[in-house]
Amino acid sequence: MKKFFSDFKAFIKRGNILDMAVGVIVGTAFSAIVTALTNGIIMPLINLLLSLGGSGLDSAYTILKGVYDESNNLDLANSIYIDWGAFITAIINFLIIALTVFVILRVAMNARGFLTKGRLSKDVKAALVERGVNLKDKEAVKAELAKMEEEAKAKEAEAKEIERQNSTPVLLKEIRDLLKENSAGKAQPKKEEKKSK
Repeated sequence: MKKFFSDFKAFIKRGNILDMAVGVIVGTAFSAIVTALTNGIIMPLINLLLSLGGSGLDSAYTILKGVYDESNNLDLANSIYIDWGAFITAIINFLIIALTVFVILRVAMNARGFLTKGRLSKDVKAALVERGVNLKDKEAVKAELAKMEEEAKAKEAEAKEIERQNSTPVLLKEIRDLLKENSAGKAQPKKEEKKSK
């Protein structure tokens, strides 16, 4: 039981969980803002445009089974209908939320890249210190990083060459063995033919 609670405590303390909780709270508040924007500003403008040729999205529905009251007015509460206006409103809400989240994420990712650009990992810093480079001297760091990159490319090329050289003899041996098998297979029927004659 102690282990369970200690694991749960470690799980809760993770940064990702806190970030997710903040995201859910902000997302809920943001959804309310978008709904207010859609219902209070965008939908009235759309309804105004649609009212030039009709009565707006509020009356955009298809009656499947209508129920009428005593004065022969349609009772929407008891009728069965497809509410196209609500569907279009939901699509507009979704598009606004998706666009806003996309813009926010794009700005955040660009900011993160801007902030981390030029930072060196701990391993690279340790390698530079091991080579005797002063990390405060940007020119020396830049030159040493270029040299390290060239060395890494040279090692990679050397490893590929060694692999190619090691694989070539094996491949040649396999080809030789296959040729021997094929030539032996063709030679045997000829011997049998001679014996039968």
